[in-house]
Amino acid sequence: MSAASTPSRHWHAVTAAFLGWTLDAFDFFVLVFLFDTLAAQFHVTKADIVFTITLTLAMRPVGAIVFGLLADRYGRRRPLMANVIFFSVIELLCGFAPNYTVFLVLRTIYGIGMGGEWGVGASLAMEAAPEKWRGILSGILQSGYSIGYLLAALASRFIEPRFGWRAMFWAGGIPALLALYIRSNVPESEAWKQHRAPTTRAIFIVLKQHWKAALYLVLMMTLMMFLSHGTQDLYPDFLKSSHGASAKAVSYIVIWYNLGAVVGAILFGHLSEALGRRRSMICALILSLATIPAWAFAGPLLIIAAAAFLMQAGVQGAWGVIPAHLNELSPDQTRGLLPGLAYQLGILIAAPVNSIEYVLRNHFGYAHALAAFEGTNIILLIVVLSLGTERKGRQFLESPSVSQRC
Repeated sequence: MSAASTPSRHWHAVTAAFLGWTLDAFDFFVLVFLFDTLAAQFHVTKADIVFTITLTLAMRPVGAIVFGLLADRYGRRRPLMANVIFFSVIELLCGFAPNYTVFLVLRTIYGIGMGGEWGVGASLAMEAAPEKWRGILSGILQSGYSIGYLLAALASRFIEPRFGWRAMFWAGGIPALLALYIRSNVPESEAWKQHRAPTTRAIFIVLKQHWKAALYLVLMMTLMMFLSHGTQDLYPDFLKSSHGASAKAVSYIVIWYNLGAVVGAILFGHLSEALGRRRSMICALILSLATIPAWAFAGPLLIIAAAAFLMQAGVQGAWGVIPAHLNELSPDQTRGLLPGLAYQLGILIAAPVNSIEYVLRNHFGYAHALAAFEGTNIILLIVVLSLGTERKGRQFLESPSVSQRC
């Protein structure tokens, strides 16, 4: 491979990880817009449909372990292809579910696929990214989550009314084609080739040696999951239930605040190169904290939409730093496993977030439940970040190539 061609192939790695995360997020968030529809279709309560999200989130650590170990032992590329095919097929099958039990089982299995994608894709992308671009590319990669949510909102607005709810899940099978792109264009990680662990046991030995760092990452990611899912998953339902917003209005507001999320992820990811990873995240969190009163208690939908834009700019702004931050804090031999495992263990602990907020809503009202829960969570997260550490600019290659410095 020529020196000239190497940088373009590295960009293919970032593109593949970004698309994988975007399409995975689309598959997950499709369900958020179908609570009422599926409850009626399967003759269950809306709480039963919300519970399927809890099971999806709870199974994600299994995927992180399986695909993360494969990525550290056999490379990032092939496990990522297998993962994309896996979650796409399961999503497609959800569209054929004849009853609630089958749907529940499929959404549980889907959690394994979703849990494996982020860790493998993020390690591939961050190891391929030129060091000076790592922050902004981290933001672009993580913005795929919001873009996936945005695509799900568009599907809710244009696909579901015309073709029915099943078609939204069938569209989730399209990402399987991404495997062809990865196979044709994405090179294996040079950093993995240099630091490959000889055995699976060796991976766990390294992980055990860094257990304190691993626990810190899990704590941080738990609070980050409370932040993300606590401000997104039930917000469309909040708009419908508390403000009487129509499905059309909700779709437009969701589209709008996900545009804010994309802007925030890229902006704060880029700022992390100048401010540092933790300071950039804290600035984003302060923005979200200041937005809570309008986000939860404002009356007019126009003000709510503006507040939601700023809220998600802050929430996903903090998230935009995460791919770079976690990969820089992880040991070389476990970079396929540890970032994704910390990410997904955070999800496991935070899995009941939707159910918790739903219960709080029944006791204190939707607005007070969301505001109190997220306000407390953001303050705790700022404290945890302030007490933590970072390794911004860490070299992943023993002898960085020209392409890594370009």
